[in-house]
Amino acid sequence: MAAQKINEAHEHIAKAEKCLKTSLTKWKPDYDSAASEYAKAAVCFKNAKQYEQAKDAYLKEAEYHTENKTLFHAAKAIEQAGMMMKEQKKMPEAIQYIEKACMMYMENGTPDTAAMALDRAGKLIEPINLEKAVDLYQKAAGVFENEDRLRQAVELLGKASRLLVRLKRLDEAAVALQKEKNMYKEIENFPMCFKKTTAQVLIHLHRGDYVAADKCVRESYSLPGYSRSEDCVAMETLLQGYDEQDEDQVYRVCNSPLLKYMDNDYAKLAISLRVPGGGGKKKKAAAAPQGGASGAPAAAEEEDDYEGGLC
Repeated sequence: MAAQKINEAHEHIAKAEKCLKTSLTKWKPDYDSAASEYAKAAVCFKNAKQYEQAKDAYLKEAEYHTENKTLFHAAKAIEQAGMMMKEQKKMPEAIQYIEKACMMYMENGTPDTAAMALDRAGKLIEPINLEKAVDLYQKAAGVFENEDRLRQAVELLGKASRLLVRLKRLDEAAVALQKEKNMYKEIENFPMCFKKTTAQVLIHLHRGDYVAADKCVRESYSLPGYSRSEDCVAMETLLQGYDEQDEDQVYRVCNSPLLKYMDNDYAKLAISLRVPGGGGKKKKAAAAPQGGASGAPAAAEEEDDYEGGLC
């Protein structure tokens, strides 16, 4: 089966080369037909799992689409070349091709396609390179934002913010979250603004900046419904406990369902938050291990990915 597909691929390449030849009666190469034949050859190579040859065929297809001034199809072929690199586990090269395709989509006047390709590239690279994934998600968000597609933009910004937290780049995460919150406010999704305020408070407290955390809550009072929300009550209680070095109060808020069921990266920030100095009131569960919730603090300690250096 594979040998048959490879033979078919070479037949298509031979046809493509014939399309490119000129003569006395044919002055111009037939780039359109050549591109089509290389596309068919690429599919045959892909089906035979000859990914390197498939990549080369897609790049040839892109070359002739470019000669034919059909940039959108050229970009599609280059993106497919990137996917052939992905099949070979050559992720940096895959991302380079996809980014090149995105630039061509932009030049062709199809920014939405560019943004979606950047999003796909971010998902591909995320398991092995969080920093690059952040870059790709932020670029995709920027493209959507320029097109006034804020719902798509804010979703991608959210991905970037969570990864910045995972990377412990908390200053950048704080900036990204503020941008998210502003977008949600613009599209009048106020409940999401509340959630972003909670995430901001957690980040600022981990940065040791109580003033910035308090400011986030105060600014959110202007959001419709915030002052009566459970998010507001929780953050006021958390800030009070943090300010008074009441470890028990901070622990109770950070381990409440409201915070524990946030996106995982923010939930980890919550359960790992500590009062600076630890000189205040101790957690009740820690002081009375015979209590029914005695296992909870220990479990929280095990999950503490942010302990040491963030407070």
